[in-house]
Amino acid sequence: MSFFVIKLRHIIIALLVIIIIPVVWFSVSRTASVFLVNGREVPIYSVERDDNKIALTFDCAWGDEDMDAILTTLDKYGVKATFFVVGTWVENYPDALRKIKEHGHEIGNHSYNHADYTKLGAENIISDLDKCDSVIENVIGEKPYLMRAPSGGYNDTVITATEKSGRTYIQWSVDGIDYGDAEPQAIYDRSVTRTEAGDIILLHTGTKSTANVLPKILEALECKYEFATVSELIYRENYKIDNAGRQFQN
Repeated sequence: MSFFVIKLRHIIIALLVIIIIPVVWFSVSRTASVFLVNGREVPIYSVERDDNKIALTFDCAWGDEDMDAILTTLDKYGVKATFFVVGTWVENYPDALRKIKEHGHEIGNHSYNHADYTKLGAENIISDLDKCDSVIENVIGEKPYLMRAPSGGYNDTVITATEKSGRTYIQWSVDGIDYGDAEPQAIYDRSVTRTEAGDIILLHTGTKSTANVLPKILEALECKYEFATVSELIYRENYKIDNAGRQFQN
């Protein structure tokens, strides 16, 4: 009987350790942009907030033919967005980047040439990010600290490299899937019906329909939410991130 009691006690202690350690780890404050969840690094997908702020982001990797229309619409609705730009895109369309800056929007790094970061080592990832930063700085005189990997592809190497280089990795929680032959109504539905406070919305420039449907999206969202740049939305220190990538302030 005593053997059974000892065995049971050991089992209970082991279970408590399994439960308590993740809770303690989750509660530790981090000043970096990622958090270790179940052994895997997780970036920021969305933010838990007491207000109704959301962030609108655009990835710039293709053309610039719709840039003026997008910027005009954002101005009309008083929205400041965050644009994640690819270095080669900036080289091809430097005036477009200048316009983004002149209109008061935030700029982030989206790699130099949209390579698959999950297939690169840490040194090559940082080198690629630095190259994109340099291109951006040559055009607008400043470097971004926000970063989004090409196609949102990441692994522990990608995130650790990003973190060690002093950058903040930003994903998204709402995807408009506005590229290719996406229909305006479908883009609208994905961008509006799935959005909640604290979400980060992903759209793109250089697409067939984004500029045309953007006014309708902003009209629907401004009734319920306040738009912010990513930097205004996220917490820079004293926070934790859950396994879904949602950031909470301690």
